Amino acid sequence: MNRRFEVYQYRNILLHMRQGESDRNLAKAGLIGRKKATGVRAIAQAEGWLDPTAPLPDDKVLAEKLKVMKTKVSTTSLVAPYADLVREWVEKGHQATTIHSALQRLKGFTGHYSAVRRFVQKIRPASKQPTMILDFEPGEVAQVDFGAGPVIMHPDTGKPERTWFFLMTLAFSRHAYGEIVTNQKITTFQECHRRAFEFFGGVPRKVVIDNLKAAILKACLYDPEVQRSYETFAEGYGFIISPCPPHDPEKKGQVESGVKYVKRAFFPLRDFRSIADGNRQFREWLLGEAGHRTHGTTGQQPLVAFQTLEKPFLQALPAVPPETVEWAKGQVYRNNHVRFEKNWYSAPFPLIDQEVWVRAGPRTVQIFHQEELVATHGRCVGQGEHRTVNDHLSPACRAFVDRPPEWCREQAGLIGVYSQEVIERLLSHPRLDCLRAAQRIIRFAETDGKEHLEKACEQALACNSLRVSTIRKILARLASENGLEAVVRPLEEAYQGSGRFVRPNVWGTPAEGGQP
Repeated sequence: MNRRFEVYQYRNILLHMRQGESDRNLAKAGLIGRKKATGVRAIAQAEGWLDPTAPLPDDKVLAEKLKVMKTKVSTTSLVAPYADLVREWVEKGHQATTIHSALQRLKGFTGHYSAVRRFVQKIRPASKQPTMILDFEPGEVAQVDFGAGPVIMHPDTGKPERTWFFLMTLAFSRHAYGEIVTNQKITTFQECHRRAFEFFGGVPRKVVIDNLKAAILKACLYDPEVQRSYETFAEGYGFIISPCPPHDPEKKGQVESGVKYVKRAFFPLRDFRSIADGNRQFREWLLGEAGHRTHGTTGQQPLVAFQTLEKPFLQALPAVPPETVEWAKGQVYRNNHVRFEKNWYSAPFPLIDQEVWVRAGPRTVQIFHQEELVATHGRCVGQGEHRTVNDHLSPACRAFVDRPPEWCREQAGLIGVYSQEVIERLLSHPRLDCLRAAQRIIRFAETDGKEHLEKACEQALACNSLRVSTIRKILARLASENGLEAVVRPLEEAYQGSGRFVRPNVWGTPAEGGQP
């Protein structure tokens, strides 16, 4: 095995040689092999370094003269036959483990992963981007991230359920709060924050987050677009949102390290009967083993550092915790409803085809148009449900909804027996839905009067025709006759006793001359 010597080691060997030590004795002492010692002695004699009275040269000269002693074993990498292909994959950003697996699968590669790793390291240039150590004051920053959790059997279905875990780490003390969850939704993200703040007993001044959709709609180095729901939540608790630059997780290195620590130290060799059981064990572990370990960077126990140094600097929790809500853009469809989470909520019909904002809380759903509240509903608990306020519907739709068969029967009873019989026969049709016809006939009472409608229904029953068109014609004739009576009555009074055969013409005026 070739051993690499530093300059100070060569200087020590030269001192032993100047004192008369043989190459055999140097080898026995483990300072240098006999073969290499022979080479060093030859160079030293040629340079005059073995003279005890002459000073040894400085390290730079020694390094220059002895560089020929740095023997290198030249071997051909097993990856060399696939160099072009590996370079292409490296340029595309594939990691060494993926390349090793692909070589085994596609090319029958039999070499070890370390051979691929070394080859990739030679190809891929090392990052020279400078970094800096970030220092944080007590209570200043908390860092948040999600990590892949264990697969836990669902207690009801007995089926395996994929999980994640939420982790919030205080950057100063490294004390952390963790929770196992089944999704990364907006409301879940906020509720985890709430429970973390209650766990710490206070709120940090700034929360550093990744660019997950529950918080950031559009990741950007300079102008990130924050999710409205999360921004409102942050306002309620009084902390500043600090999203990491895209593709730069090092800006939240404390929680990144914490996620790795949880995966390595907590989840292995543990059994979780349910999510609740997992979170119980998680909390005990954070307050026990994790909280009392000596942190490798700070040299302190996170829980002790938190209680003694950081907790007093956290902001106080609000007296009334802000409601966990979700904001989402929506559109009022032609059915007068807005769709949110596979449910429907009504909005005023003049807003059809317009954009609105939906504010969904735990129990209510509110709809805003141009920052004005236009509708409030109870939140649906399932899917495919709808919440409808009849006043939001158009007049035609509202009439259909507000006037069911019971309403039609009730109104007909207020008009008269003939109207009631017509409506009852329509609504009792064995094969045809006549609700719209019954509603229309009831509306005739508003335009033609209840008395005329009652007469029209009587005549319609007499001729055994209950069609809306028939009743409309009868009402028109009754209206015409009613108008003629109003005109003829004064003329009859004027010709009383002498106009026995007076009759109106087609225009409603007496025949000229008053005689046939």
